[in-house]
Amino acid sequence: MSVEVDIRHRRGDFALDARFASLGKLTALFGPSGSGKTTVIRIIAGLLKPQFCKVTVGGALLADTDAGLFPPPHRRRIGYVSQNALLFPHLDVLKNVRYGEWFTPRARRTAELERIVAMLGIGHLLARRPHTLSGGERQRVAIGRALLTSPALLLLDEPLAALDQARKEEIMPYLETLRDQGGVPMVYVSHSIPETVRLAGDVIMMEQGRVIASGPPSLVFKERYHA
Repeated sequence: MSVEVDIRHRRGDFALDARFASLGKLTALFGPSGSGKTTVIRIIAGLLKPQFCKVTVGGALLADTDAGLFPPPHRRRIGYVSQNALLFPHLDVLKNVRYGEWFTPRARRTAELERIVAMLGIGHLLARRPHTLSGGERQRVAIGRALLTSPALLLLDEPLAALDQARKEEIMPYLETLRDQGGVPMVYVSHSIPETVRLAGDVIMMEQGRVIASGPPSLVFKERYHA
């Protein structure tokens, strides 16, 4: 499913001018800290309003500031997963995951709890509280909660950044399954080359607020780093 983004935004000395399109199941926004990656997905999510943006997913217009279309986050059918899982500590895993349903009208609910639980391997965790989970387990629960909103697009903002290498290796196969079987296009923020090469179908390389290269990981990284 295609994802097309055109954003222009200035805040202080930082100018963001990012345009890209992708047909991949998982599109990685890659670049150093401060390059504008997180700003892009915050704008896509509706958490930050830019001077200009136009975003389409699967041909459906999500936002167009020139047309006066910039709906609030809860009306965008977007799932968002950050570095920190931000689970509700007083709820068990099942209630945390099902919390995602509350923001989606019944007529638009297409996600199946059983399928998501199986895909992310969290069935044995459903009765537990967040404080008993590993970092990788918490992120899988957070992804499940985002998927249960029946999103048209899933945004992942460096979801592995806060994990040690062992926990990263634990969650990677689930992200691959989500990419291949989830049926939801993803925009994935990363500054890790191995992570991006393993997961992404398309890479959008950013630097100082601009897209400087785009395409398959093997091509983008070869041209950029002469690998």
